[in-house]
Amino acid sequence: MIKQKPKVAFYWCASCGGCEETVVDLNAAILDVADAVDIVLWPVALDFKYHHIEALKDGDIAVSFINGAIRTNEQAHISKLLRQKSGLVVAFGSCAHTGGIPGLANLTSREEIFRTSFHESPTVVNASGTVPQEDSLADGMPVRLPAFWEEVHTLDQWIDVDYYIPGCPPPPALVLSAVTAILEGKLPEKGSVLAPAKALCDTCPRRKTKSENTKITKIHRPHEIIADPEICFLEQGIICCGPATRSGCGEVCINGNMPCTGCFGPPPGVIDQGAKLISAISSLFNAKTKEEAMEMARQVVDPAGTFHRYTVPSSLLGCRIHKKAAMPADGRMDREAA
Repeated sequence: MIKQKPKVAFYWCASCGGCEETVVDLNAAILDVADAVDIVLWPVALDFKYHHIEALKDGDIAVSFINGAIRTNEQAHISKLLRQKSGLVVAFGSCAHTGGIPGLANLTSREEIFRTSFHESPTVVNASGTVPQEDSLADGMPVRLPAFWEEVHTLDQWIDVDYYIPGCPPPPALVLSAVTAILEGKLPEKGSVLAPAKALCDTCPRRKTKSENTKITKIHRPHEIIADPEICFLEQGIICCGPATRSGCGEVCINGNMPCTGCFGPPPGVIDQGAKLISAISSLFNAKTKEEAMEMARQVVDPAGTFHRYTVPSSLLGCRIHKKAAMPADGRMDREAA
């Protein structure tokens, strides 16, 4: 009797597609993975239909890797379906984990996004003022598009998630390590982030150049100066998110002489990565008065994009228009998928 391989699914929600690139970047190792599992859903690479998943028994899929935040009712519906059909669900990448860059949309509204995207953007030519409609006709045939929600949500605000692989995108080595642990049944406690439980500053190759009394007198954006590739970015007045970001990325950005932007999310014990970063960075300001501190703060050109770049939906900010009445006790949205 031929032993069945474990079934694996990949699904892409609101994200840029970089997480899918990471899977491809496994290079030759992907052949070992493909040989060890039976991929039953991977829309970006293989032709599967949703009814193929609906036909499976509950729990028949060993693990589903879901990347991207939840923005539309289609994403919510398929995520819920994969949860039903899967033994394990892994939030794959920073968008699924903490909301990611799409989550910055929670600081504005659906109406403002549509106005910018389809009317005011300098590259848009839309004399008729057409905007996407959920229901319309094309050549007399009805067409239905997914509903674009007012808010962006993390995956675990919609379904139960077993594990998290952080990063924008997750590095291939981390993904391969996680896949190996899953296949060998060597997983940590449910709910764990499958990355080291340290802050990036603890593993940064420049950590020895950061003094205990660092003081920032002027904040520079990375493009404004040529950073010394050997010295801590904070010592040079460049905001680096290492103090409140989980390690495990291999310091790819640091080694490329770019500061950490925080894509691995908060380290253990930090509730709000952005708030922690604001606290950590502001403590380094060379300011003796409130006015001097405010002047330093004004040098941060984009505070939300700097400190909450990947975490707005999972932060204390949540969203600008936050409907608490719709949030049940376990924090997951109680919204019906179409």
